[in-house]
Amino acid sequence: MFKKILKITGLVVLALVILFLVVVGPWPVYKDSRFQSAGYYKRALAALEDNMRTQHLTAEPGRLQAGWATRIITPKVGTPLGGYGNRRGAPSTGVRDDLYTKVLVLHDGNDTVAIVGTDLLLVPPNVADIVRNKAGDKTGLTANEIYFTASHTHCGPGAWAPGIAGYVTGGKYDPSLVDFLGNTIADAVIEAHARLKPAKLAHNAVDAPQHIRNRTRKAPIDTELSFVLVEQDAGDKCYVVRYSAHPTVFSGRMMEFSAEFPGALQRYLESATGATALYLGGALGSSGPVAPEGPNASARVDAMGEALAKLVLENSADLEFHTHLDIASAGAEIGMPSMQMRPFATKSKWRVSPLLGKVFGVPPLGWVHAVRVGDLMFIGTPFDFSGETSKEWKEWAARRNITLWPTSFSAAYCGYLSPDRYYWEEPLNYETGLMSWFGPNMEAYFTALLHRATELMYPPQALTALAQ
Repeated sequence: MFKKILKITGLVVLALVILFLVVVGPWPVYKDSRFQSAGYYKRALAALEDNMRTQHLTAEPGRLQAGWATRIITPKVGTPLGGYGNRRGAPSTGVRDDLYTKVLVLHDGNDTVAIVGTDLLLVPPNVADIVRNKAGDKTGLTANEIYFTASHTHCGPGAWAPGIAGYVTGGKYDPSLVDFLGNTIADAVIEAHARLKPAKLAHNAVDAPQHIRNRTRKAPIDTELSFVLVEQDAGDKCYVVRYSAHPTVFSGRMMEFSAEFPGALQRYLESATGATALYLGGALGSSGPVAPEGPNASARVDAMGEALAKLVLENSADLEFHTHLDIASAGAEIGMPSMQMRPFATKSKWRVSPLLGKVFGVPPLGWVHAVRVGDLMFIGTPFDFSGETSKEWKEWAARRNITLWPTSFSAAYCGYLSPDRYYWEEPLNYETGLMSWFGPNMEAYFTALLHRATELMYPPQALTALAQ
């Protein structure tokens, strides 16, 4: 009898070990960088190319039209906050300042794009799908024409994702919150589209290294504070501002809703100018905030927002406005390689099982989106996108006379994208280990997508025109 019990116990232990290895790991990390031959890469290129065929590139676009709209997206108090795991899904306790979605729609006589800014940690796919369906029914806009971003405030709502990963990030899943966010953002898109009027547009940038730092390593990052100013013929104005510092001046101890320093930036711009101000989270990976000194975190949040807003205003004089700009927009759902998270040890050669992503609810798909507004190009990625990579991309684009705005959280979240060169060369850290979900070749993969998207958006004759 004892031998039988021992045998059964041994079989159970063996089965558990095998199950652990299959579902959890460790598995060896792949090193093959030849993603160009992978099916997911070929399908991503094909999707971008197919969607660009719906656009009308022209050297003589029609008169620019623009419209914008605003909605409050602050959920009910008690909804858990998203962004800090140490909150452990605890309910919010109040509202420090309201959260907003703000939408700018641009139209050139043929093509239209809606640029969606949200005071959220990220824009999850389930929210984006509601926006696409509802706004599409009312306006005719397709998923190809709605560009999503988030400020990445860590004091916005959680509860938007089912599964273990969603629970750890933002507490218990609440489908009613998803409906509220999706429908409210869609209403803003619909209103902005209905308010299209003749307009002019200018863009500019100022270097603002004093309010951002590389929190991961000693290396340069994207320190540019970029902005667009749109003015309708009637005089109404809209600012679109992009910056790459993480909105993490408030810590995980903060339990009230807040748009953080991006909210303070928008409020100051609106108060000072009477314009609408829309904020886009840039390349936030490895990019921490440097807020001015103050008596507490709340004061520092306001001071940082005000300082950035003043830089925008100081650089808003003598802008070169354009009334005719070619608009194009191409987005695509894209596949990803197998999961490559490495939580085990320093310089680990081992990763979790690809099956673990399914258990935890990590999405196997991402979204990439490119938008052309004259010589200004937006590129949306589904990551906490590297500030180091963003700087390199922008320099690459500038050599082609293109102003590039990389942004994060494009209708999906796929962890961090860090420079490939660090994947093997440095000890594991939060970004290159636990949060580098899809491995050592993400930078190369998305750089290749950027290059192809740029070729599609700016064919040789367009680049020649920009150079003149």
